[in-house]
Amino acid sequence: MEITWFNEKPKDCIVTLAPGNITLNKPATTFFESAYSVMLGIEKAKQLIIIKPLSKADAMRHDIPESNKYKMTVRSSYGRVTNKAFVEELSEMFNLDVTLVAKKYKATWDHKNDLLVVDLKEEV
Repeated sequence: MEITWFNEKPKDCIVTLAPGNITLNKPATTFFESAYSVMLGIEKAKQLIIIKPLSKADAMRHDIPESNKYKMTVRSSYGRVTNKAFVEELSEMFNLDVTLVAKKYKATWDHKNDLLVVDLKEEV
């Protein structure tokens, strides 16, 4: 008997931008399961959103201002950062309209720097 076992391909990391939040699908959320909080960044020239997980020790250090740290809700099938101001800034900076329909983008994990990189040029 020659059996070929089914092996599902890994799913892409997808990040959804909606008017008041950023939602990560399950594959993207796996990198944040032990995060205490996150930092949000923008690389304007390359049209990237950067999401950096912070451990509790990192978040409690005083070298990162409180205004730069955001809570991420992690559930069994998604993760979410609620931050209307950040999404509005992205919308203005990159001319995105997420008011009526949320937009989905591919993301990749940067193992070297421990960052999730969302490419706004790769809408799904």
